[in-house]
Amino acid sequence: MWQKVGLAALGPPYGLSISMPHLAINGGKPTLPEGPPSWPRAEDAVREALLAALADGSWGRYRGPHVERLAAALAEFHQTPFVLPCCSGTFAVELALRCLGIGVGDEVLLAGYDYPGNFRAIEAVGARPVLVDVAHDNWNLDAEPLRRALSEGNRQPATRAGATSEKELRGAIRALIVSHLHGGLAPMRELMQLADEFKLLVVEDICQCPGAMVDGRPAGTWGDCGVLSFGGSKLLSAGRGGAVFTRHADAFQRGKIFCEHGNHAFPLSELQAAVLLPQLARLAERNAARLAAAERLMLRLRDVPGLTPLVNRAAGSPVYYKLGLKYDGQVLGGRSRADFIAAAQAEGVAIDAGFRGFALRGPRRCRIVGDLAESRRAAETCLVLHHPVLLEPAETIDRVGDALARVAAAWVASG
Repeated sequence: MWQKVGLAALGPPYGLSISMPHLAINGGKPTLPEGPPSWPRAEDAVREALLAALADGSWGRYRGPHVERLAAALAEFHQTPFVLPCCSGTFAVELALRCLGIGVGDEVLLAGYDYPGNFRAIEAVGARPVLVDVAHDNWNLDAEPLRRALSEGNRQPATRAGATSEKELRGAIRALIVSHLHGGLAPMRELMQLADEFKLLVVEDICQCPGAMVDGRPAGTWGDCGVLSFGGSKLLSAGRGGAVFTRHADAFQRGKIFCEHGNHAFPLSELQAAVLLPQLARLAERNAARLAAAERLMLRLRDVPGLTPLVNRAAGSPVYYKLGLKYDGQVLGGRSRADFIAAAQAEGVAIDAGFRGFALRGPRRCRIVGDLAESRRAAETCLVLHHPVLLEPAETIDRVGDALARVAAAWVASG
């Protein structure tokens, strides 16, 4: 059964009106009946790396050539001298804080909307999270709320070096974790100016955007430490794994000492490193393809009501592990975000809610600066499209756009 839906308000590429079936969630035919592509992809270079590691026995060694080669390749890729591979991106954030000497009694600034593991990493080193709001246009950390937080909350500014005693470095805001999320770029030049002014150490989390550029520099190289994840869904995937990279020899040494318990207690395996090397070699090429696909999709969604892409004010090249969209159910018949996700997934699109954020965390676990209004809005309304489809042909990208517009159009019509 077909229904006629007027879409004059949607503009191109959808025309003035279209005929469309019932949504797939109601029994209609899915726009992408094949469903979303799987990840990681099967690829010859990874297969060859696995077979080579099997043939020479390096896959099962404590110490072999692959981790060292990966560390060297990551150092070259990020123009940074020191790299610490480790067991996960989540642990890498904790390790980065330990590399910088953050510990019990310190306070660490964190966006009110971020990956939950970053909050726990601060707690794991004995420090206290201080939550600040995010920018309204891209839901990443922004300089304006950060300055307010520092002006209001930095009870005892600490220095990067030269404190007269360990006690002087405790009970102050000492560090900042900055994440680039959902295709958004945090304005690192402005944030680092504030970090220098208030003498903050900076951990730059690029688990979602390896290879991104921000204001002419590789993401992850602005801060004192950068952090990578090699989790099973990530752009560089080894099932698990992560890395910390830094330009500071003392931070690198501190991290090495923490990880050594007679042997490396939090290692990346030789087998994981072996399969990451060929992926790293193709990262720039694939990031460019994902960026082109994301731009094509956002153009196609330009006039679709209820869906607004995130906007970057920082200059650079974003990378899309997740493509973030703002959801406005008020213009879509009052339907909830959960309803939209269910309908879009039924159409064959891999889309989900974003993070839950930290706005509801209590004062026993953190300190909150301001009302975190945008962080709350992000937690309640953010949609994220998973990246594997962004490597598919243009025709598939267009069908993803059609599927999302199809749901929006049906709800506008029914509302």
